[in-house]
Amino acid sequence: MDGEASEQGRSQVVNPVGVLDDDQVRRYARHLSLPSVGPAGQRRLLDARVLVIGAGGLGAPVLQYLAAAGVGTITVVDDDEVDLSNLQRQVIHRTGDVGTAKVDSAARAVGELNPDVRIVAVRERLDAANVVDLCSDHDVVVDATDNFGTRFLLNDACVLLGLPLVWAAINQFDGQLTVWSAGEGPCLRCLFPVMPDPAAAPSCAAAGVLGVLPGLLGAAQASEALKLVLGLGDPLVGRIAVFDALAFEWSQIPVAADPSCLVCGPDAVPIDIRDEDPASSTDRVEVVPMVDAVEAGRLLASGAVRLVDVRSAQEWEQASVAGSQWLPLDDIRQGAAPEADGLPLVMMCRSGVRSAEATRLLLERGIDARSLDGGILAWAAAVDPALDPA
Repeated sequence: MDGEASEQGRSQVVNPVGVLDDDQVRRYARHLSLPSVGPAGQRRLLDARVLVIGAGGLGAPVLQYLAAAGVGTITVVDDDEVDLSNLQRQVIHRTGDVGTAKVDSAARAVGELNPDVRIVAVRERLDAANVVDLCSDHDVVVDATDNFGTRFLLNDACVLLGLPLVWAAINQFDGQLTVWSAGEGPCLRCLFPVMPDPAAAPSCAAAGVLGVLPGLLGAAQASEALKLVLGLGDPLVGRIAVFDALAFEWSQIPVAADPSCLVCGPDAVPIDIRDEDPASSTDRVEVVPMVDAVEAGRLLASGAVRLVDVRSAQEWEQASVAGSQWLPLDDIRQGAAPEADGLPLVMMCRSGVRSAEATRLLLERGIDARSLDGGILAWAAAVDPALDPA
C-alpha cells in the first residue's frame, strides 16, 4: 500500500519520511484503508507544511479538516479578535473566545483536536513586507481572506515562490473556489490584471452571508489542499467551481493562463513584492463609470437610458424599478447582453458591486454602460422611498 499513493494523480508536493506510531495508526485508520493514501500518504500529510491566511469563516473549516487529517505543520495568520457576530459561521471559535485573538482561539481548537499537529499562530496582518517570508517554507498556501489587497499579495508571492494557492470567495449565498498554480494553469492576475476597487466588494457585515456557506467552501478548500499534498485526483487548476447555495448547484468555469500576464506569463518582469502593496496602489484599481441615483432617475424618466437590473431572479421578483430590464449577472458573464436599442445602459444591483462587474464586462465588449452608485438601495432612498428592496 505504501507505494500506491505515489502512483495516483499528480506529483505530490511532500515526500514521506518517518514511521507511524501505534496511536497514529489508530487515529488515521480510515486514511490508511484508502489504497490511494495508505501509510506513505499519511506520512506525507504529517510532514506537510500548510499556510492558512485567515482564521474566520473560510479558515475555520480549513484549519479543522487539515488538522484532523494530520497535516503536521499549520501556520495560521490573522490579526483580528473573535467577535460575537463571528460565531454564526466561524465554527472554530467558541463563546468563551470572544475578545481573544483568532489565531490563539484557532490554535487552542487545533491542539485539542490533534496533538500531532504543530500549529504556528501569527497575529499579524499580511502585507507586502511579510508576505514572502510567511509563504516561504510551506508546501501549499490557502487563501481564506476577505479582501482584494491580501488576495493579490498572496497570488504574487505564490507565483514568485512557485507555490499552489487554494483560493475561495463567498458572498451572501454564493461561493467560488479554485487553485491558482502558475505554470500549470492561470494565476489570479491572468483573470484580473488590475485589482478591483476594494470598495466594490462589501464585507460579510455589510452584505450578509449564510452561515453554512463558508463551511462548505472552506471544507472544499481543505480537500484541494490535501489533494495537492498527496498528489491525488485532479485539483481545481484551470477551473473555477461556483456554488449556489439557494439552488444547491455546483458549476465549473474553465479558465486559462494569460500568455501576456505580467506576473506569471513568459514575458513577466521579476517583481519585488516588498516594493509594492496592491492594497494601497491606486494604479491597480480599475474604476468603472458611475451615475448616482438621482441622475439615473432623471435620465430614465426622460428616456435617455435603459436601466438594467443584474440581481438574481428572487431579488428581482421581490422588488424592481418600473421600466427596468432584468438580465442577471451570470448571464452577462456568459456573454449575454441587454436589448440593443441604441440607448446607454445603467447597470443596477443591490449595492453597486455586481453592477460594477457587469459594467466592466459590457464596456470590454464595446457597449456603452455605467454602474448605478449604491444600487437599488440608493434608488429607494433617493428616488422611490416606497420601493422596499429589503
